[in-house]
Amino acid sequence: MKDVIPQIDTWRGEGERVAVATVVKTEGSTPRPVGTAMAITESGRVAGSVSGGCLEGAVFEEAMQVLASGRPSLKRYGISDEMAFEVGLSCGGQVEIFVEPLNW
Repeated sequence: MKDVIPQIDTWRGEGERVAVATVVKTEGSTPRPVGTAMAITESGRVAGSVSGGCLEGAVFEEAMQVLASGRPSLKRYGISDEMAFEVGLSCGGQVEIFVEPLNW
């Protein structure tokens, strides 16, 4: 999270609305640990990473929905038989990501 705070502060100064996605739980092999964060602005700017690339698109879309609704969201991503061709972690683990709007 510390790595995205300077960028969030800059965006705040510019009047941008921002959502933060944070890894809150992991199971098995995952690319990023609990506490890792990604910040997304309403205009589409991004800082940080929650998965090293395999989930960023889905998390970006979720952040846009959170910013539109003003309501936080908790999503679980991973590999299962049903998810084999959907968004998932190629490393085989599972991760929960909490996405919340920042309110100044």
